[in-house]
Amino acid sequence: MTRTGSSRRTFLAGAAATAGALGASNALPSPAHAEDRPGAPAAPAAPPNGRRVAVLGGGVAGLTAAHELAERGFAVTVYERRALGGKARSIDVPGSARGGRRPLPAEHGFRFIPGIYHNLPDTMRRIPFPGNAHGVWDNLVAPPEMMFARAAGREDLRAPIPWPGQSTAVLTPDEIRRALTGILQSLVRLPLHETAYFVDRVLVFLTSCDERRNEVWEHTPWWDFVRAARMSNEYQRILAVGITRNIVATKAEEASTRTVGALGEAFVFNALGRGADGPPDRILNLPTNEAWIDPWEAHLRTLGVEFRIGWTVQEVQYGAGRVSGVAVLDPAGARQTVTADHYVSALPVEHARRTWSAALRAADPMLGRCDRLETDWMTGIQFYLTERAPLVHGHLNCIDSPWSLTAIQQAEHWPARDFPADYGDGVAVDCLSVDISDWDKPGILYGKTAKQCTREEVAREVWAQLKASLNDTGKTLLKDSALHSWFLDPGVDGLGTPDPTNQDQLLIHPTGTFHNRPSAGTRIPNFFLSGDYVAVDIDLATMEGANASARAAVNSLLDREGSTAPRCLVAPMYRAPELESFRRHDQWRYRLGLRNVLDVG
Repeated sequence: MTRTGSSRRTFLAGAAATAGALGASNALPSPAHAEDRPGAPAAPAAPPNGRRVAVLGGGVAGLTAAHELAERGFAVTVYERRALGGKARSIDVPGSARGGRRPLPAEHGFRFIPGIYHNLPDTMRRIPFPGNAHGVWDNLVAPPEMMFARAAGREDLRAPIPWPGQSTAVLTPDEIRRALTGILQSLVRLPLHETAYFVDRVLVFLTSCDERRNEVWEHTPWWDFVRAARMSNEYQRILAVGITRNIVATKAEEASTRTVGALGEAFVFNALGRGADGPPDRILNLPTNEAWIDPWEAHLRTLGVEFRIGWTVQEVQYGAGRVSGVAVLDPAGARQTVTADHYVSALPVEHARRTWSAALRAADPMLGRCDRLETDWMTGIQFYLTERAPLVHGHLNCIDSPWSLTAIQQAEHWPARDFPADYGDGVAVDCLSVDISDWDKPGILYGKTAKQCTREEVAREVWAQLKASLNDTGKTLLKDSALHSWFLDPGVDGLGTPDPTNQDQLLIHPTGTFHNRPSAGTRIPNFFLSGDYVAVDIDLATMEGANASARAAVNSLLDREGSTAPRCLVAPMYRAPELESFRRHDQWRYRLGLRNVLDVG
């Protein structure tokens, strides 16, 4: 999932163990050629058609829209207030470079690009990268394992992430039940009756029709769906709280079962080799800008895309039934009006809705419903180490940490770089990148929430929580003496004051909010929406959702133009064909007012 996105980033244990339970091999398949995959690569840019598009925002959604439009002959200008890449970009740590090295790499938060994604990988294959046959997509690597780290001396749960690279035998609910039961018994070690119950709840969701998902499970909290209140603390921490807080940064008592269940379903099938673009867990083999964003910008410039960096969108203006212009501040702070034939709003929802004028909102009531969408904080901090810590070769989930920490050590996954030789002062050898998912719960060091702490207190508190999870079984995995420095996302400001702010919040998914998400096309004929809040098949704040929504926005624009240009492929989430008959049966039961046939309460 970024979380950005995902992510939302660590629903990996079930997926990994599913493949392991089925005896999967650790070998990675040879990547398919881009030309063998639907929708990739695109043909060279079409001749200019004289039509101008202003793309408002230069994150994944905006860059995707610019890419698709430029390939179809539109003259595109991207307006971005800060830096291209948005929450997906990497950041140079100011003043950290010495001896001709690059600055230490930092980021809003670590990100991964799982095999459940299809639209984003298609775009990545179409971005050239020197020496790569399949563009920046070849910069994806698969960590071999992941870990749930427990505190207070509890045994850590460590699992390999094998990848079969091929489809399994025909799936049935019984086969899925056996696989999931094996996973939970070997990995999580819950009481047998709790394992059996959770697996049954998963099967209820997998066999539920779309109407039940949209109308019942969308309004059912995950906590209630899995009956967490009846279960052990271990069940609650891992299968209720751990999943929701670390995937979608939402409380289990509030998170939509439709969202949590659909993501879990996708990862299970990914691990089974079904409909997957690649392994369940993939990350970039370089800092994000080096591996992806900078090559993307360079490629878009060759397609004729223009960039206005440092330009802040203030208001989308409306008149005579159309968007008449966009008021912006240029880098000097002067107010200007941008005009174009079409406008794609690709800002995050909390920023985009502030730019929609009253007249624009009146022209399409759907825009007003976006005010009901909710965001929360999920923000990263990086710790630079002078020696590598023997943690895990992949993602780490500290499920007992009050601030719901997830992390990954970066350097071992960047084989193209010698970290101390290429970055910083030559002393730091690794970057431990950590995401903080809960900013409103008291910590263990100061008894304050992350928002109440100063930046320095946040760093010390996160370090203490990491050590509480990792140094609690007699081994000192994280050493204070190895801590070189740290860097907290600059989008966070005002910590320790009554009014902390975060420029880069995460869309969350409490029950009922899916129905407030807008479509990519609006009632305004030359105005379109792109971003991870737009209604697309993946119901989660992810880079995949941002990419898919941009494709949908471009398709809507082409339809309004009456263009003959090929439409963008918008790949849906994978659905196992063997389960369709169960879903059809459930649709019949749902319309009769009956429970799912597997739902025994």
